[in-house]
Amino acid sequence: MIGQEFRGRHAQERHHLPTPWTVPSMEPLTEHRLVSGPVVYGFLRLVRVSEARQEALAASLAEYCRRHELELSGVFTDREASADPRSSAFTGLLDVLALPDVYGVLAPAASHLGPRAIAAERGRQIEAAGSRLLLVRRPRPARPPGTSRGAASRHGCEPARLLDAE
Repeated sequence: MIGQEFRGRHAQERHHLPTPWTVPSMEPLTEHRLVSGPVVYGFLRLVRVSEARQEALAASLAEYCRRHELELSGVFTDREASADPRSSAFTGLLDVLALPDVYGVLAPAASHLGPRAIAAERGRQIEAAGSRLLLVRRPRPARPPGTSRGAASRHGCEPARLLDAE
């Protein structure tokens, strides 16, 4: 230890040995220093959603930021079921994306940007602003044409396939 005196056979020397700084485990360095992470803004689309659901979604954004060392500087909430991609909440989001040092936009899922056509347009606008779109829940991979998800596969139980034994 730094500054600890030695006893026993080294007592006559009475010198201090420096200890090299080491990281005891692979913890993020920000655990040891007060630094802010990249700045992100959240976006929620909450049309006819309970207050408990709203709180859970906001908490999921905060938890994602904590885990990934991001700084959630604000959350824009779209409460309108509109076919216009330029809602007041999204316009406000685009305004803050023009600020310096903004890393991106965080949403629980792509569906929070709106229906598919609106979400695609909003995604393009976010990228055009020089920001990244981060999703707490990744989109599901596309299924091949002609296949459908039945009730069993939605609940994690795929039907067993029969094989012919010859």
